[in-house]
Amino acid sequence: MYYDYLIVGAGIYGSTMAHQLASAGKKVLVIDKRNHIAGNVFTEKIGDINVHKYGAHIFHTNNKRIWDYVQRFADFNRFTNSPIANYKGEIFSLPFNMYTFNKMWGISTPQEALSIIEEQKKAAKTDSPSNLEEQAISLVGIDIYNKLIKGYTEKQWGRSCKQLPPFIIQRLPVRLTYDNNYFNALYQGIPIGGYTNMVDCMLKGIDVCLGVNYLEKKKEMEDIAEKTIYSGPIDEFYNYSFGVLEYRSLRFQNEVLNISNYQGNAVVNYTDSETPWTRIIEHKWFEFGLDRNGKAVENTIITKEFSCEWRPGDEPYYPINDKRNNQLYNEYYKLSQKENNIFFGGRLGEYKYYDMDQVINKALSDAEKLLMNS
Repeated sequence: MYYDYLIVGAGIYGSTMAHQLASAGKKVLVIDKRNHIAGNVFTEKIGDINVHKYGAHIFHTNNKRIWDYVQRFADFNRFTNSPIANYKGEIFSLPFNMYTFNKMWGISTPQEALSIIEEQKKAAKTDSPSNLEEQAISLVGIDIYNKLIKGYTEKQWGRSCKQLPPFIIQRLPVRLTYDNNYFNALYQGIPIGGYTNMVDCMLKGIDVCLGVNYLEKKKEMEDIAEKTIYSGPIDEFYNYSFGVLEYRSLRFQNEVLNISNYQGNAVVNYTDSETPWTRIIEHKWFEFGLDRNGKAVENTIITKEFSCEWRPGDEPYYPINDKRNNQLYNEYYKLSQKENNIFFGGRLGEYKYYDMDQVINKALSDAEKLLMNS
């Protein structure tokens, strides 16, 4: 069969593009090298628990258009992301708020918290932050930086905080209220039944082929569609001709436990440098510990998440958008602009970190442009 569009990647970006283009009457084929749809938001049902196989994903947005859009494909629960930090057995609230400041300094008012942060900021001389360490201290002071940011961040990125750019932590929520909601978002939740079901609804009626590596079969696929939308790594598409773009990767250690409650929260970050994992996810709490019938789930599943350096062949998660990598990406971008029948998009195609709502918004915009020009 000949298609109008071949979409490489069945994640959020590719699936949104596919739905929009198919809804406009276009013939669409979606392929993915994995044996499942939904990309990194894939959830696998193990017993009565929907397991986030590639790390925790909580949908959040301030964009009503995007919220209304995803509601077309799934009902969302009212899960609120309220992670906690474990520093050598001490528990602190995240995001940084008055509960955190009370535990750290024994104070109870916003004025006291501001005074301590300002005093520590002056002592560290971080008025014009040039790296992540200085940026963090300017936001929350030295004490919180040392206990709750430094170890976690250096494990996550595999680099000293002094070597990391300040923008990585600029979106860190800091509140002078007793509010444990991590996201400043009007809309928040998790699809009831898991993200895989949501993406499956997006792809309803669309041809999907799994376990297909596009780059290995590129020659065979040149003639099956008028245009290809590629959401894989842009440097891999060009056989790393200018060099390899850097990422951080993750590995996961899953455990099924015959207890009803392991840590009492969906996400616990381990912020000391000695603990090898960055966080532990207890999946049942994303759905309040209940099965689809509202009955308490008796066992639990946890995932220990380890950050690691990425090598070709590993799963790329977080682009390292430093000066060198951004310059390298720009070379690939220039090359991609010469393509007549290939369109690059998504987190890997654009070498850019996206939240889920952002990638959906970008896919909607990209699909609209393609349709206008078709």
